[in-house]
Amino acid sequence: MNIRSLKLIRDVIVNSGKWTSIEMAQDSIYIEFQDVELGVPKESENFALTVRFAVDSFITAFYNNIWDIDFFAKYNFKNQILSEEVLFDVVDIKFVDFEYLNTFFYNYKKEKTISVVDDFNIHNIRNDFFMLVETKEIAIVVGGNQMDFFTNYEKLDDSSLRELSNQWMLYFLKYHLKRNIVKDPMCENHPLRMPKK
Repeated sequence: MNIRSLKLIRDVIVNSGKWTSIEMAQDSIYIEFQDVELGVPKESENFALTVRFAVDSFITAFYNNIWDIDFFAKYNFKNQILSEEVLFDVVDIKFVDFEYLNTFFYNYKKEKTISVVDDFNIHNIRNDFFMLVETKEIAIVVGGNQMDFFTNYEKLDDSSLRELSNQWMLYFLKYHLKRNIVKDPMCENHPLRMPKK
């Protein structure tokens, strides 16, 4: 994905997105976000975006309270497997941003890393891709030499991401033109919310 698409990924997650699960299997790490601004919402499903990192993957959690990262305790080191549901409101997301990474070292007292690379060092990341996610409680850096994005139905590329984002924006605009409809918290709390007449 190009830089514009990575900025769009940030935009569709930050307004109301939540980090809801983490899965690790050998050299792949999957981070799932719910309530992302992609596509037209249906009553029966949440919109999810999954980011997959592979090939020399790693994850580092920055924290002040050990209980905020209790999901790490369930990691099976022998089989390199973890599958946990989590729930964190996303404050910000960035991609391959060393300056933002340095703020994590300053803002959090402790860090915990899981990586398939024996000599991995969070202070000297050599991977092609990494994503930084900050929540109210913790921050994570997850990366690898391969990065892919998926919805519930497809692997995303630049054009499909743009199309799904445009669909959500049209939904948002139509939502605010209608009256007496079921409230959608994603639209009601959106920064671009249209003023009431």
